[in-house]
Parts: sequence; structure tokens; C-alpha cells
Amino acid sequence: MKIICTVINDLTYDQRMQRICTSLSTAGYEVILVGRKLPNSKPFQGFPFQQKRIKNIFNKGKFFYLEYNIRLFFFLLFSKFDVICSIDLDTLLAGYMAGSIKRTTIVYDAHEYFTEVPEIVERPATKKIWETLANFLIPKIKHAYTVGQGLAAIFKEKYGVAFQVIRNVPMSSSEVDKNKQKDFLNEYNLSLNKDVLLYQGALNDGRGISEMIAAMVHLKNAELWLAGEGDLSSELRQLTRKLNVEERVKFLGYLLPNELKLLTPLATIGLNLLENKGLNYYYSLANKCFDYIQAQVPAIHMDFPEYQAINQEYEVGILIPDLATATIVKAVNTILKDDVLKKRLIHNCKQAKNVYTWENEEKKLLSFYKKIEKN
Repeated sequence: MKIICTVINDLTYDQRMQRICTSLSTAGYEVILVGRKLPNSKPFQGFPFQQKRIKNIFNKGKFFYLEYNIRLFFFLLFSKFDVICSIDLDTLLAGYMAGSIKRTTIVYDAHEYFTEVPEIVERPATKKIWETLANFLIPKIKHAYTVGQGLAAIFKEKYGVAFQVIRNVPMSSSEVDKNKQKDFLNEYNLSLNKDVLLYQGALNDGRGISEMIAAMVHLKNAELWLAGEGDLSSELRQLTRKLNVEERVKFLGYLLPNELKLLTPLATIGLNLLENKGLNYYYSLANKCFDYIQAQVPAIHMDFPEYQAINQEYEVGILIPDLATATIVKAVNTILKDDVLKKRLIHNCKQAKNVYTWENEEKKLLSFYKKIEKN
């Protein structure tokens, strides 16, 4: 069976799709992963599946989404496949149209609650367009999955479609090479002289990054490491200079997955801060949550449903109700200054890391596609 998976982002940094496509390919499926080609895209090699990168003229705004879906549609139209798996709403239109014309199976992979991301929620006209598209397309899909139980329940009620839950968790980690970690620290001019607060992910609106930078004014004995780039990259760098904390806030830029595996275990505390700007964030279950668990790093998460459920079962971090500076500072200091608590959180991460692994979720993924294959 030949499966084409489509995303709208750069394939190099998409660990989730790398895992999914590797699992499907290893199980004997012929897999092609389709994504964007950007001017700074790095070579994408060493995986058992094929890739296709689409280069756009437009790289943002409505014309970007329209152009990408048109190019994607024609690529799919002239490709042979048995299943088209559209990841998120921004590739579903092309996938649905091509799949319908070719009478092939269409799968919807809802990585997030797309119509509730901050960039859309804050633009009523844009939100209306995407909601109209979702209301038209998603009820027509018979095979779908998403990353958390909360989103699955919402989608079932809203669109009348049953979504299986396949969580976005990492592969179980092996012992990290200490020499490679030292090389990494030297390459990025980093040291471990202070406690390390780590954020990994896009530097975008609603991620609590500016609030965390503001909190660094009061956290003199810690450094904040930011692994990623995004829409706010320039603005956040300016903020560190304005607050005079640039010496303790390190912008590491985009890191490859193998670099993140070296970096994350070096952190004292992992950060997963979100502003409640739409239901997508409120019901999120970010992959960084599980990356911190796998690296046995206590974390600070928002007091949102999915993180409540994990913490009730394993207590792998502290949950905070808001992004006020005093709230963040208190949470950080609670972990840093309470050795008993810190050791307990690390121990709990060690227990949870054996549960939240891709090896476990992979079984659900393969079962999902086996059912499609039998039909």
C-alpha cells in the first residue's frame, strides 16, 4: 500500500512526521512525505521513506496557502497512491480533492485544533474561512486521528467523526554521549555554570516566551535557552536587550532533532508555557512535554486539561494558572530551591518515560492503517 503524507512545513525539523513515516515505511508501506522547500532548508536524508519538497513563490498570507494547495493538488493528481494522509486543515483541501477524484482513501491527521490557533482566532474573517472549510471537509472524512483525548472529544461532537488518539511522543531515549554534549556546548558557546531553563519550539505568539524573558530579571542565577525561531524572533531579541538580560538569555536558533537530544537532558527545568488564546492551546498536548519527560527534566506546564491528566498520574512538573511574572518566578524557584521536590519529579519522569514512548503509540498507528488496508 502506498501512502502519501502531506504537511505545509519544512520537513527537516518535523520530528513527528519523521517518526510516523519511518514507522509506516518500516512496517512495509511505501511512503512519501510532502512538505515545503524553503531557501534555508537543510538536506533531509537518512530516512527509509521518500520525500517531496514543494517550493512556493508566496511564503505567507492567504496567497501562500492557496498556492501551496494548488501545487500540492496537482502533485497528488499525477501521483499514484492508495492513501492520502493530510496533516492539519491547511493541506486537507488538496488532499480531499485529489483523493476524491482518484477514488482513494483519505485520512485526516489533526495535529492541532487548526481553527483555534492564535493567528486565526485573532482574525475573525480568516477564522470564518477556515471554519467554513473545516465544516465542509472534516465531516466527509471516515478515517481520522489526533494527538489528545480532549481534541478527539471536541472533533467528535463538532464534526461527527470518530478520531483515534495517537499521541505525539518521542522514541525511548538511550544514554546520551557525554562527549557529544560537550562538543555541542562548545559549538554554541554554552556553559552549565547556572541552572538552565529550556524552551524548545517555535518563537511564536502565545507561547509565553516574552513573559519568561521578563521573569529572567528576577532569576539571577539561571539562564534561559531558547531552541527555535519564529515570528517573534527579532522582537524577543530586542526585549532581552531592553530588559538587560541578554547575557542570560541564549537564542540557539533552529536545532536538528539529534541536537535537541543532546540539549534537552542538560536542562534543569523544561518550559511549556502557553497563553490561553483559543482552544488549540487550551487543549494542547505539546511534544515538548514528552521530550522533557523522556530526558528526565522536571517541567513547568500550564494548568490545562491534558497536562492536568498527565500530572495527576505521574507528577512530572508544576502546573501554573497564568503567565504573570510572579507566578513564573515562584514556580521556577519552587523547583530550584526544593531538592526533595526536584528529586521526586525526576524520579516520576523516569517512570513516565517508559509509558510515553513512540514504541507504544506506533502500535496504534499501525493498527489504524491495518484496518484501512483490510477495507
